[in-house]
Amino acid sequence: METKYITLTKENIATEHICCAFSDKKCKESYELKKEWLRKEFDNGYVFRRLDERAKVFIEYVPAEKAWVPVDAPGYLMINCFWVSGQYKGCGHGKALLQSAIDDARAQGKAGLVTVVGTSKFHFMSDTKWLLRQGFQTVEKLPDGFSLLALKIDSEAPDPSFRAACEAGNARRRTAQSSITPTVARSQSFMYAVRWQRWLKGKAYR
Repeated sequence: METKYITLTKENIATEHICCAFSDKKCKESYELKKEWLRKEFDNGYVFRRLDERAKVFIEYVPAEKAWVPVDAPGYLMINCFWVSGQYKGCGHGKALLQSAIDDARAQGKAGLVTVVGTSKFHFMSDTKWLLRQGFQTVEKLPDGFSLLALKIDSEAPDPSFRAACEAGNARRRTAQSSITPTVARSQSFMYAVRWQRWLKGKAYR
């Protein structure tokens, strides 16, 4: 039986699930907010493609110029989220979904793909080591543990980069935390994460 993947659109998103937290009733509000956000982002060339099953197997990407991620990558497609979970791992879905994004990038004349990952694996981000095995290259790292990866189609294209504000923010946090206790530092890091999530919600779902 042929594996089927579907691409969400304004016409079908009302009746199709979007993978993340679709079975968790506590996340219903956020789930609907993301659907609302996606409807708007489709006009910016946003792609949400997933396995046609009730599973968390999907990829999301958008022209990097339209992405909310603080990265300069003109001419690239930005992978925002890419996930294969549970029993679906090792079945070729990751490679198939990634190839679909590469094919789209080629068809659009893009320089390649770019994405932000954890320098060490973060459970909430795409698998860094797997992406490197697929041909992605590390083009920049931040001290806070994030890396920028690129898969070039045009070998002559400039490397993407984090925006200067990212490093400036890291420097300010390092200076502020150098004079406080580890307990307070951990607390402040947690609160920074909470503020970041709130900012994302206001930025992405407005």
